[in-house]
Amino acid sequence: MGTDRADRTGARVGGPEPQREKKKLSRSFAMMTGLGVVLVLAGLVGLVYTGLATLTTMFLFGWLLLIGGVVGLLQAVQSRKSNYFWLAVVVAAINLAAGFVILRRPEASAEALTMFAALLFLIGGLFRLVGALVVRGSHFGLAVVQGAFGILLGFLILSNWPGNSLYVIGTFFSLALLFDGLSLVAMGMGSRRILGLVKEDEVTEEAGAADGAGEATEKRPTEDQEQSNN
Repeated sequence: MGTDRADRTGARVGGPEPQREKKKLSRSFAMMTGLGVVLVLAGLVGLVYTGLATLTTMFLFGWLLLIGGVVGLLQAVQSRKSNYFWLAVVVAAINLAAGFVILRRPEASAEALTMFAALLFLIGGLFRLVGALVVRGSHFGLAVVQGAFGILLGFLILSNWPGNSLYVIGTFFSLALLFDGLSLVAMGMGSRRILGLVKEDEVTEEAGAADGAGEATEKRPTEDQEQSNN
């Protein structure tokens, strides 16, 4: 009975199906870590070659707008009997036109996006600073610092515009890749470490179950012998 219980416990804990699932999880975490490393390397390269990163960002943005415009136009044609047909057609046409302009004039598009980013930093920082001063919540100091930093960053971008348009977008894009890659690497390595700890716990449980089965097997002949003597 003890041996059968131990066999069932071992099959439940360390059977082929759980082992297969663990291998899939381990491969998924390894792929996540590898993708994070690729993003980190791309971010570092982009920080070194900011001009190239800016142009690459513009081309990617332009192609995304073109593809989105084509998909939106196809969806509008498929749903041409709906009430939103002309609105979908106008939105798709705007996306197509914007993507075409960005691909034809990436430098001018980078200047426009740099101006837009500076205005966003200015307006966002101003609203955050005013909101922190009015509300004065528990994170008052952090909100004030964030608002002041946004306003300062917006002024710094506008002070050197349009000369800085060739590296501002690329720098932001490279930093986003870098931090996303670091987060993926941390998540992948942490998940693999947790999976390794789970494996160690299961090995310990299997060893304990095997020891218990062995003790039960050793005790059983002794009890049978005592009953036969009585």
